[in-house]
Amino acid sequence: MTAELSADEYRSLLSDALPRAQDADTVQPTLNTLFTPDSHRLALDVDTTVVRGGRGVGKTFWFRSLLDERLRLVAAQEYRIDRLSRLSVAAGYGAALDPGRYPGPATLRTLVESGVEPKDLWTTVLLVALGQPELQKIRFWNKRVEWVRAHPDDRDWTIAEADRQTQEEGSTQLILFDALEHLHADRRQADRLVAGILQLALELRLGTRNIRCKVFIRPDMFDGALLHFPDASKLTTNAASLHWAPANLYGLFFHSLGNQPGETAARFRALTPGWTEPTTGRHLPPPSLRGDEQAQAEAFKAIAGPYMGANFRKGHTYTWLPNHLMDGGEQVSPRSFLSALSEAVQETISRYATHGYALHHEGIRSGVQSASRIRVKEIREDLPWVPVAIEPMQGQQVPIDESLVLALWETDALTDALRRQAESLGGGDEGEIRTGPRNPDRYADLVDELIDLGVMRRRKDGRIDLPDVYRIAFSVGRKGGVPKVKA
Repeated sequence: MTAELSADEYRSLLSDALPRAQDADTVQPTLNTLFTPDSHRLALDVDTTVVRGGRGVGKTFWFRSLLDERLRLVAAQEYRIDRLSRLSVAAGYGAALDPGRYPGPATLRTLVESGVEPKDLWTTVLLVALGQPELQKIRFWNKRVEWVRAHPDDRDWTIAEADRQTQEEGSTQLILFDALEHLHADRRQADRLVAGILQLALELRLGTRNIRCKVFIRPDMFDGALLHFPDASKLTTNAASLHWAPANLYGLFFHSLGNQPGETAARFRALTPGWTEPTTGRHLPPPSLRGDEQAQAEAFKAIAGPYMGANFRKGHTYTWLPNHLMDGGEQVSPRSFLSALSEAVQETISRYATHGYALHHEGIRSGVQSASRIRVKEIREDLPWVPVAIEPMQGQQVPIDESLVLALWETDALTDALRRQAESLGGGDEGEIRTGPRNPDRYADLVDELIDLGVMRRRKDGRIDLPDVYRIAFSVGRKGGVPKVKA
């Protein structure tokens, strides 16, 4: 029987498996890091056009995995989706600079300013991906778009021929779109560009049998695009969302530990029977560690101890961590989860090095505070109006009466603040900007919108609550809760 790892050995393994920087733009998926939760199967289906997900849930990870033939074949096998093994895949847009395949942000800005229609632009990107020979001879994107507009027959023939050829080969041409928040600094223009992508995706879905788009997109950006292309709602019938249940998060965690090189990871795998190695160097956890909450809780207890303090009244470590990272929609991103664990182990090493478990409960609390700071930083970037709406609540305690929230907003003249911010971010183009809430002058609607975003939630008694993942870094208190970050 394999001996349990010591606290120091676990800390060393955790430090190696949980890098402190969880930045999707710099992390490339590998055979070791590819984790295939059952809940993501629909998102990988070739006919699923829209894949919605917030920050840190895996949009860019799956975008890059599908571009990698080896990882795509692994996903095809583990998800039992045969069509994934018969794909020709190209990037239609992504964070990486690839001017031969699609225009970068600076070029996009120039094209938009010159009046190029988004639909024409993305059709040009499609034809480049399909190998249209005349476009291969043209270097600059403005000239490429001009050629496509001037040659509608060639455009249609190229698409039809590619569809026919893939049909004969028994394959599918898949065009992937990601990092759409980087399309344009002006949110209104970004929404128009996204609407053009969705318009192209719908036309291909209706007009071809074997050419498909897959669009990885934040929910708020999809909603913004609907204002410019209402028919995009037709794509929701086969849309997917990248959700992570607590068992998925812990499955990813144990997968990460078991796929580290070296003797310590091998000993960790030996603690639980059933690990497999379908591909050299790729270790798959047994079903018990992938999705059985009771088995996962026992394994995590060996790492963090059973309780968040002296006894069960302080909470069980296994459930406490995801519960305090959930947003109002009860969603936790793996980036927040792994980031919290990474901070927890570093805090334990720094302050509780002699603790009997690899993670001290105060280290876990510190990890949640760190994850909250990261999440609030992200929402400041993605939805800058949200902090403006929440900041009047600083120093208050939740749960809080909705009437008090509305009174705080009235006192701070929130509507005026939101309009000033929207005009600033939108370049002063009042009436067309899409950088703020839908109804900045109707505070009750604003509460509902924040609830839809998961920033707030309404309790059964009607009071308003802020999930800890936002509350802590926004400096809002909760009696007996994780301490807020001091403003």
